[in-house]
Amino acid sequence: MNSLDQPKIGQPGNERINRVQAMELIKKSTIHDLGQMANNIRTSLYNNQTFFVYNQHLNFTNVCANACRFCAFSKRPEQEGAYTLSIDQIREAVISRLDEPVDEIHIVGGLNPELEYDYYLELLETVRGLRPRAGIKAFTAVEIAFLSDKYGFSHERVLSDFARAGLDALPGGGAEVFSPLLRQKLCPEKISGKRWLEIHQTAHILSIPTNCTLLFGHIETWEDRVEHLLALRELQDKTGGFLCFIPLPYQPGNNELGVRGPDGLDFVRMLAMSRIILDNIPHIKAYWAFSGIKAAQMGLWYGADDFDGTIVEEKIGHAAGADTPTGLTISQLEDYIRSAGFEPIRRNSLFQPVQPL
Repeated sequence: MNSLDQPKIGQPGNERINRVQAMELIKKSTIHDLGQMANNIRTSLYNNQTFFVYNQHLNFTNVCANACRFCAFSKRPEQEGAYTLSIDQIREAVISRLDEPVDEIHIVGGLNPELEYDYYLELLETVRGLRPRAGIKAFTAVEIAFLSDKYGFSHERVLSDFARAGLDALPGGGAEVFSPLLRQKLCPEKISGKRWLEIHQTAHILSIPTNCTLLFGHIETWEDRVEHLLALRELQDKTGGFLCFIPLPYQPGNNELGVRGPDGLDFVRMLAMSRIILDNIPHIKAYWAFSGIKAAQMGLWYGADDFDGTIVEEKIGHAAGADTPTGLTISQLEDYIRSAGFEPIRRNSLFQPVQPL
């Protein structure tokens, strides 16, 4: 099995935190103690550096065959507000920002049964042709599985085709929470957590790095969260292919789940435990578009070392009521990171430092 060339931030051994110890920490440690532990690990890895990326989001369709209970982005084809971008519209969206030094294009969408396989290849080829130097991070494991099932292709075939067309990395979406019982309540149409992990393992074997996520603050328990983190850690031990973990706070607006979502304390506690448990995943992201800028700034003191990026223009979280800007400038990102007490480091999709033009 091939291992990607990622930074080694810890080695499995006797000092690695286990399931029981993780639950004890959660139950008995104060928020300040957890923050100190996570910040010590973060500081040992990156000192006071915090990473960000100049990125552009392309949500090419919101038409989706699934009906996840927590999602306010997806539409049925006949619903008001349903859309699918043509390749020409995607070309125009990329061209409209060619005067900006974008380092990453982030592409995800719904599971639109009307889109042909060649559409995805042409989408990638179009973006690659217009942005030859930008990293293309595209299509969740759920989208890969959807196309694999629709066309009878293996995961390896779809990922290999996409890599040849220009794909550099997979985003981490679609993981939600791996508990089979919870997935039946949250997203029964979606692939299992086991299959999500299999697709990411296949990507890693093909030397395609990926991110990973957990959707938290809804109906899951801390036991569910810990099991999810340990499953990610186990796969990372095998492949080394995860670049970054992103805990995604559930957005409570405009969906049928009907729960409040996490508060600020739960957000930073989740970040801290992620940094403590995931001793082999290099980066932890405080995703400002979901958490809010102030909470993300605080998250940098609780183990997170990445602030995401400019985003222009995020639609999925905002469809569910995220009360944040749809995009930020480089100077705004740098100011937010500096005012939190950290040194901003611009990066690319693979977390390599980028020198501004």
